[in-house]
Amino acid sequence: AGADARAVGPHEVTVSGSYSRRTIDREGTFDEFDTQLTRAIRLPGKARLDREIGGYAVDAAENMAEDVRHQAALLLAGYWWDWLGANAESEVDRQAVTNYAQALAAVNRRVELGDAPQLEADQARAALGAARIRAEQSTGRADLAQARLRAQFPSLPLPAEAPAIPLPAMAEPALAAYRDEIIANSHEIAAAEAEARAAAAYADRLRLDRVADPSIGLRLFSERGGEEQGAGLVFSMPLGGRHRSALADEAGSSASAALADERLARFSVEETASADLAEARFRLSAWQRARESLAAQMEVLAKLRRGNELGEIGLADLLLGERMVHDAFSAEVVARTDAQRAITKLRIDAHELWLHD
Repeated sequence: AGADARAVGPHEVTVSGSYSRRTIDREGTFDEFDTQLTRAIRLPGKARLDREIGGYAVDAAENMAEDVRHQAALLLAGYWWDWLGANAESEVDRQAVTNYAQALAAVNRRVELGDAPQLEADQARAALGAARIRAEQSTGRADLAQARLRAQFPSLPLPAEAPAIPLPAMAEPALAAYRDEIIANSHEIAAAEAEARAAAAYADRLRLDRVADPSIGLRLFSERGGEEQGAGLVFSMPLGGRHRSALADEAGSSASAALADERLARFSVEETASADLAEARFRLSAWQRARESLAAQMEVLAKLRRGNELGEIGLADLLLGERMVHDAFSAEVVARTDAQRAITKLRIDAHELWLHD
């Protein structure tokens, strides 16, 4: 609507008229009237600039709307991975409770048989209690994350159970390509460019407006009761002064500021692109290290369990091994969630998810 209004222009047709009665000595009284129809016209170049300003404003508005959509996608991704990550951690903690419960049952049997002291049963029971506390806390965090996701996106259909977090997979060439796509597809840059062009065109428009638009019209008149009638053209033109020059100078300064904002937006997006790429790389690397650590801890735990069954490893060492494996599973889940979160942000910022899915 704003672009259409600028294309049409601000000038309207003005109708004016007057009626009077003139009395002339020894001649009588006469009815007299005149009617005038005038309209201002834009000088050459102004209409073109008005159309350009309107077009740039539309481009800026469309890109800002798309950027809002982009921010909503990032918000959704954040809440989504919060939910999946918290749920995966709660599953790890619940499995730890099961493992500690099995260990306690085994110790109780050994105590009953006289093969283990009561202290070991107490230690196993304490470890089970700590695991249950941790499981309750992680389950609560998962429920909280789901509640926040539903509150922010009430129309989004969610599965009854949080899906499992897939294993991150992204080749290095694909990661590097996303950085360039983030910059090329940035609506923030496009909006800033459109606003800068609009400001520059507006400054040019006000420079032209130092010379005011003239008004041209038609005048009809009747005098002496109709004895004198006529028609003619009328012309008027404001004489611009310092006010118009000051407005033009102000618009020029605003255009320079808009150009600086455009450069700042580009720098900001380039920083985001580089940061997204760096984060995705180190999150993937951290997850791979966490996975390797988990595998090593699992091997150690298997040996500890076997040694405990044979009576060669004490319960304290076994419980420590269980705790270390529990922590390794939790660390792997957190690293996997962070890696998927970083990859998702990279793809959203590159508009790869938006454009293709």
